[in-house]
Amino acid sequence: MHDDIHFYEPSQGHGLPHDPFNAIVGPRPIGWISSQDAQGRLNLAPYSFFNAFNYIPPIIGFCSVGRKDSLNNIEQTGEFVWNLATRPLAEAMNQSCAMVGPDVNEFELAGLTTAPSRVISVPRVAETPVSFECKVTQIIQLQRANKELVPSWLILGEVVAVHIARHLLKDGIYDTAAAEPILRGGGPADYFQLGPEALFKMHRPR
Repeated sequence: MHDDIHFYEPSQGHGLPHDPFNAIVGPRPIGWISSQDAQGRLNLAPYSFFNAFNYIPPIIGFCSVGRKDSLNNIEQTGEFVWNLATRPLAEAMNQSCAMVGPDVNEFELAGLTTAPSRVISVPRVAETPVSFECKVTQIIQLQRANKELVPSWLILGEVVAVHIARHLLKDGIYDTAAAEPILRGGGPADYFQLGPEALFKMHRPR
């Protein structure tokens, strides 16, 4: 039985053509983060290490593997916006992850337009049907089990304002599938699209 299991210790390498970690923990929602620095220069970038972490107050977070423009900007302003990455916006989202300098505006690079936020100063992606305005609660540098720091930072933010396109609210309930969210899989290029065929219902035990 154990001969059918591929075992490895990450510190010793995985021995495979591509690290399977991202593929196993997935598909994952995409943290499409808009931010700006203290001078008002805009940045837009997708992060595959992203999720929701608390309900009341709503807190979301993403991890910057390496010190990137989003992290630098958020440290300066304490604000960011999460923008829902959808199937119609997939190509634009992909364009926004190009490795460019901090002087390049990824909104323009990806052919997107900005929309003003209501509570914070960082703009949203106008084309997305859902966005969260966030204020930073914590920025935590990650560490190994032996307490050695690693060059990755978890950015957590409280959602202080929510924008939802009204057509996604069916009888007042948000229709997840109708938004056509895309999710990050594993490998260098795998994504998934969420649709109504993937839905099943299961209520909690009473």
